[in-house]
Amino acid sequence: MALRQVGSISGEVRPNTFEVLITDVCVERGSYVKVKHDAYGWVLARIESLKRYLDDFDEESLMAGARTIGYLQENNILVPKTPFKPNEKVYLADTELITSILGLKTGGSGSIYLGMLEGHDIPVYLDIKKTIGKHMSVLAKTGAGKSYTVGVILEELLKTNMPVVIIDPHGEYASLKVENDEYDAMLKYGIKAASYKDKILEYAINTELNAQSKKLALTFVADTMELSEILPLALSDKQKSVIFTALRDLDSDVINRGYTIDDLILRVEQEPINLKWKVIEGLEELKKSGVFDGTPVKPDEIVKKGNASIINLLGAEPRIQQLVVAKLIKELFDARRTNQIPEFFFLIEESHNFCPERGFGDAISSDIIRTVASEGRKFGFQLCVVSQRPARVDKNVLSQCGTQIILKVTNPNDLRAIGRSIEGFTSNMENEIKQLPVGHALVVGECVEQPVTVCVRIRETKHGRAVKPRDDDEPEETERPLPKKRAVKKKEKEERGLFDIIMGFFIKDDGEA
Repeated sequence: MALRQVGSISGEVRPNTFEVLITDVCVERGSYVKVKHDAYGWVLARIESLKRYLDDFDEESLMAGARTIGYLQENNILVPKTPFKPNEKVYLADTELITSILGLKTGGSGSIYLGMLEGHDIPVYLDIKKTIGKHMSVLAKTGAGKSYTVGVILEELLKTNMPVVIIDPHGEYASLKVENDEYDAMLKYGIKAASYKDKILEYAINTELNAQSKKLALTFVADTMELSEILPLALSDKQKSVIFTALRDLDSDVINRGYTIDDLILRVEQEPINLKWKVIEGLEELKKSGVFDGTPVKPDEIVKKGNASIINLLGAEPRIQQLVVAKLIKELFDARRTNQIPEFFFLIEESHNFCPERGFGDAISSDIIRTVASEGRKFGFQLCVVSQRPARVDKNVLSQCGTQIILKVTNPNDLRAIGRSIEGFTSNMENEIKQLPVGHALVVGECVEQPVTVCVRIRETKHGRAVKPRDDDEPEETERPLPKKRAVKKKEKEERGLFDIIMGFFIKDDGEA
């Protein structure tokens, strides 16, 4: 491959930074270039900034700021200890040098095809074990492409038959069942439309609102502490003692068959003190949530090789959502530690609602998520936290994520939270995150030798909650009639409008009504 010179080094030169007088306008911010070092051979660098100016002869010049990434020596990436020579020629970097220095895979099984390297037609493949093995986070401001990027990652994991569990508060990931129809956009990334309908299991608490889902029921087995945490009412110590007594004195036959919330309510009603009524009120509220109605879903039904189980929480109250997440994670973590289920990927969308940073409220799911973040990797419980408010996610959970995929973030508090969770975070990285276009992501972690910016590929499946999978025999959706009350109001509005028009003629002719 012929070398393509794009400029030459100009001005003061340091080992890790230098400036380039650009002679080829193909260079843009994010482009990778290479420079021959007299001691180390070819060294990779990245264009970090560009500026135009008029020189002393009123000629326009283009100057770039470059950051040295390093050179390859015995499978190690090293940074030169001495600067380049002044006026050294600068060339566009070739694909082989870029992929080897940045640690990008060349595809194949066991990898995630995330998209294209920014400014280059180089596919970015990330090693699955390195990417999710030590937990992952996907962080971005609203509208930056966070959920879209998560959809791409899920598609890639489903191809490998990795078991996946998705906490979906808004019911938006069912679109993995529906093929994408943006065929022209797929050509750029070499992507074909696909549906993962046969691999999706969808569960919900509210099956009236989520008719396509199976009923999710959890096992009602809890100690006094857990019950006092999940009850929607705050209990005093004396009221907690009522629960303790009731649990202790449950009939042995009831315990052996697995007691229900109704069994516990009946037992509390037998207590002779008035403190029991608030406890009963809390248990009744818990019963109304429907979380414990029906046959409990077992861990090995939720975690299956080759399947993604979507826990659709749309329509559930926030505290009930937290309860579901807390109970589910605990059951799955216990099952994984005892090898009852295979290693799996557990994704929590809107994670700031389930493991909030102290000072931003509390959630009954926080403790178990912290435990999984610190201990889960040893057992193959691979956690992924997704949020548009990184500052509101528990900092201990965020810091445990070995891979961070960050799309555009501009809030200073969120940027500080990201900076605290990434080792070696720099001001250049912060500036880049603030300037990322929609759909571009900065990937940081053990899956890459250096932070890389990726233009996330087009999805194989549809994106968004608005997309609902349709059976082949189901007729096309037509305009839905207004509910009865709204239809009446619309009719009244039309009648009032007609009345105003008629009265307007009288006012115009007579000057008054």
